[in-house]
Amino acid sequence: MRSPTLTRQILGLAVPAFFALVAEPLFLLVDSAIVGHLGTPQLAGLGVAGSVLATAAGVFVFLAYGTTATVARALGAGATDKVVSAGLDGTVLAAILGVLTAIGVGFGAETLCAALGADGEVLHHATIYLRISALGLPAMLIVMAIIGALRGVQDTRTPLFVSIAGFTLNALLNVGLVYGLGWGIAGSAWGTVVAQYAMASALVAVWFVRLRASGATPRLHPAGVLAAAANGVPLIIRTLSLRAILLLTTWVAASLGQVPLAAHQVAFTVWTMLSFALDALAIAGQALTGKGLGASDVDGVRAATATMIRWGVIGGAVVGLLVALSGPLLAPLFSADPLVQSAVVAALIVVGVGQPISGYVFVLDGVLIGAGDARWLAGGMAVVLLGYLPVVVLLRLNADALAAQGPVAATVALWLGFTAFMLIRAGMLRVRERGDLWLVTGAG
Repeated sequence: MRSPTLTRQILGLAVPAFFALVAEPLFLLVDSAIVGHLGTPQLAGLGVAGSVLATAAGVFVFLAYGTTATVARALGAGATDKVVSAGLDGTVLAAILGVLTAIGVGFGAETLCAALGADGEVLHHATIYLRISALGLPAMLIVMAIIGALRGVQDTRTPLFVSIAGFTLNALLNVGLVYGLGWGIAGSAWGTVVAQYAMASALVAVWFVRLRASGATPRLHPAGVLAAAANGVPLIIRTLSLRAILLLTTWVAASLGQVPLAAHQVAFTVWTMLSFALDALAIAGQALTGKGLGASDVDGVRAATATMIRWGVIGGAVVGLLVALSGPLLAPLFSADPLVQSAVVAALIVVGVGQPISGYVFVLDGVLIGAGDARWLAGGMAVVLLGYLPVVVLLRLNADALAAQGPVAATVALWLGFTAFMLIRAGMLRVRERGDLWLVTGAG
């Protein structure tokens, strides 16, 4: 992994991953833009339901990350059988976890939304959206697992094509169901569910074609499924800590009033889209780190990490500037309420300023995931959560005072607090990257 070969490897993985990852949060962007014009309560309800849904799916992100690391290491070490089995085992595990999670979220939708502070009309809309969207959780998790396997074999182009097709279908269905049939927020949820199952079906077909081409016989390995579940526990802990941070932020937003909550939904959706865009380098980091360590190329891994960190910070600065300047153009796309628009513009300035930090964080997170450093990541994120709690408590205790200053001031304070979380996270990752304990070689 040397330049210019290193540059070509990174770009070959990161560029398709970039477009695929940008397409993924566009699901929520389309929902937000369409639902936002139904009314502020609907948009606020989508914000609450979206947070619960993202948490329910995000807890199992190890299905993608863990599979990528396992498959990439096996690829680097030349263990073809392990490459094949890891992808299939991860997909079966995803289907099982998806069904169980869908049942829990669907039946507990109203309770979960109320726990985040939603009430009245906002709670009504949030519950409708979440109950329907929960049906798509099995498909969401299957998509995660197969995309993780494809990334492990250094294929980020197939997820790109499937994501573009899925986004297009989602947009068409949302417009047709929400406005054409007049289903309201329920139409937005149904459109997304259908698109998710279409993507899952396409990716399952792609993986089986790849298995046949390799000459391998698809077989279910119960022990492999159990091993994938056990190996995912540290990443689940890491993800639960991260999701707790995001849910706490939404909890604070709900305490600031309906307008700041709606503005936070828009700003967080944009932040998520930017996160996925910058995460393209993290995807490259996962694949190249896993493959490099599998081949015992420690120097190459170090060189790739330094390059991707540099690109992450620069890329974050560029997209951050664009977002900070484009707030007045973006805000009207999500709401006709002038108060919501003003709060969104202010929040996006803070979002933009924090993007270089995000670029740094996402690259290092991806590198350590690719290295299989899951146990440290679990403990590190738990420490970050503890460090963020005082910020959350301070904002919550002063919620009334912030709300009294107006929705713009309240939303800015909320996002400054969230930026503090990213700074704490960056510091933790930097400490780990400077050492050598994560540079474990071999097939794993």
